[in-house]
Amino acid sequence: MNGIGGSGDFERNAYLSIFMAPSIAKGGKISTIVPMCSHVDHSEHSVKVIITEQGIADLRGLSPLQRAHTIIDNCAHPLYQDYLHRYLASAPGGHIHHDLNHAFDLHRNLIERGSMLG
Repeated sequence: MNGIGGSGDFERNAYLSIFMAPSIAKGGKISTIVPMCSHVDHSEHSVKVIITEQGIADLRGLSPLQRAHTIIDNCAHPLYQDYLHRYLASAPGGHIHHDLNHAFDLHRNLIERGSMLG
């Protein structure tokens, strides 16, 4: 989760840190829920709840894989849910599932085609 100035201090010291964001931007061309981003202000250890217009993801007590599924199911826009579930299913196991060959495909599509879904 990326934030604004001072939000890191707040969320690391909050009893319950809640972040709100739209699930998409630019008419659906951009998803705010992506497999990986190049810079993170708020780590998985500090973000407890995410809210979008699609729903609420309560992440407390969940493993990284459970957190990912909860965020996709509850907060990602329906346009992107299938892609995100496919990415997660194709990512190798381990503590945190990532496929580094495809982690930034949505970003690459946006740059090359003007939309994350291509």
